[in-house]
Amino acid sequence: MRNFDEHNITEAVLDRLASTRSQRLKHISSALVRHLHDFVREIEPTQQEWEYAIDFLTRTGQMCSDTRQEFILLSDALGVSMLVDAINHRFPGNATETTVLGPFFVKEAPELPLGSVISRPEDGPALLIEGSVRSLDGLPLASASVDIWHADADGYYDVQRDADELSSRVRVRTDENGNFWVRGAIPAAYPIPNDGPVGQMLEAQGRHPYRPAHVHFMIAASGYETLVTHLFLANSDYLDSDVVFGVKDSLIERLQDTQPGITAHGAKVEHPTPTLRRDFVLAPAR
Repeated sequence: MRNFDEHNITEAVLDRLASTRSQRLKHISSALVRHLHDFVREIEPTQQEWEYAIDFLTRTGQMCSDTRQEFILLSDALGVSMLVDAINHRFPGNATETTVLGPFFVKEAPELPLGSVISRPEDGPALLIEGSVRSLDGLPLASASVDIWHADADGYYDVQRDADELSSRVRVRTDENGNFWVRGAIPAAYPIPNDGPVGQMLEAQGRHPYRPAHVHFMIAASGYETLVTHLFLANSDYLDSDVVFGVKDSLIERLQDTQPGITAHGAKVEHPTPTLRRDFVLAPAR
């Protein structure tokens, strides 16, 4: 075929995909071509706009590093990350809802004993983080892996300050009753990194770059779906305008005032301490 124009080029490209060996790849590629071509036909970009789009994507890739993933930020800010998350986590019953992983997860988080202090004094006021991990039928899940990480009181993650000095980040294992507890710091709301292409996009769209204050969790147990979620602080700004669309009502928690003594989850408290508390429920593996 020759003489392609705006009316026949889409079918010509789709025809070229006919020999794709993987049916899944063929389906994905075909859908991409159809929707991308329809998008271009709808907006009718000028040559200068098309060149700017190529430059925008190029600069987005160039901003990526070991501690920053600009393409994840782009996916987050366009709501794509939450859409993918929703499609892949249609959990049953009262399983805890998921939300985005975010760009500051570290695979090799330090594994520490229950009750460890994971934040430095300069990270902010102390916060007891505790809870439990259970199945849909209420069975406590012992030895579940619980990753916890959060920003500091200035809104920065450890890797944004110094990739070699981790703080406010930990992996613990639940006890025989499925409980866990650590001592972190009260995080602040913060802007996603906005000194790159994604920040320029948000400014052009008249949007702010902020996320409400939250604590991240990744919880894994054998035989269950791994849970990736946040708990959002109820008094935080931006709960209704999270730049990455990650807030769900079921994940908002109000800090509780815990008095000296032993909590129901087993934490020993010596001074009145603000506490973020949640009992997480995992869905069975599919």
